[in-house]
Amino acid sequence: MPHPDQQLNLAAGDATFSAIYARPEHPAATVVVAHGAGAGMDHPFLRGFTDALNSLGLATLRFNFPYREAGRKFPDRPPAAIAAWRSAMAAAASQAADHGDPGTVWAAGKSFGGRMASMAVAEGMAAAGLGYLGYPLHPPGKPEKLRDEHLYGVATPMLFLQGTRDTFATPAILSGVVSRIGPTAVLEWVEGGDHSFAVAGRKRPAEEVGASLAAPVARFIAAHS
Repeated sequence: MPHPDQQLNLAAGDATFSAIYARPEHPAATVVVAHGAGAGMDHPFLRGFTDALNSLGLATLRFNFPYREAGRKFPDRPPAAIAAWRSAMAAAASQAADHGDPGTVWAAGKSFGGRMASMAVAEGMAAAGLGYLGYPLHPPGKPEKLRDEHLYGVATPMLFLQGTRDTFATPAILSGVVSRIGPTAVLEWVEGGDHSFAVAGRKRPAEEVGASLAAPVARFIAAHS
């Protein structure tokens, strides 16, 4: 059953941006979800993911980064993106409080959105845990340029969902990073998936691909609640 969307207008500094909140009856937790660098919150992948989370008993708040809201193509710099994350998490916590929901608030994101969430948490943003939908560990073909330094200071539970063909994360290197983070980090592979979790020879709509990632995220949240 579809869950009604509530449109929200958020602000971070001088920037304003949109968010969509959806809440099933008696949600176990709330998941704030950010998009990747090349697509906004209304991309079918993200919509499929959040709709599936709602069906699994989780409230969701997905949002646009300010650059996307303004129609710009180049992603916000980390300070602006982190400020947007803080605003979105605060809005989600406020919604949960207004509805009397006792559950925790988690942060999740596709690629850039997930990396910015991890940086925000490393800088002190409160979150019950993190879910990465294709963590961009390094630029394609440049495994020496790792984006991992801040991850080792994050103590909250982290779930890495990653395709085995993702050019943004060499499997052996990502496995090593997750191992060094320690027991709070869990890595789950999507066999044959690329950075968008598309599997060669298996054509699926982006909405269905996004929805397929909801169950492991919901299980991880339940295991850490």
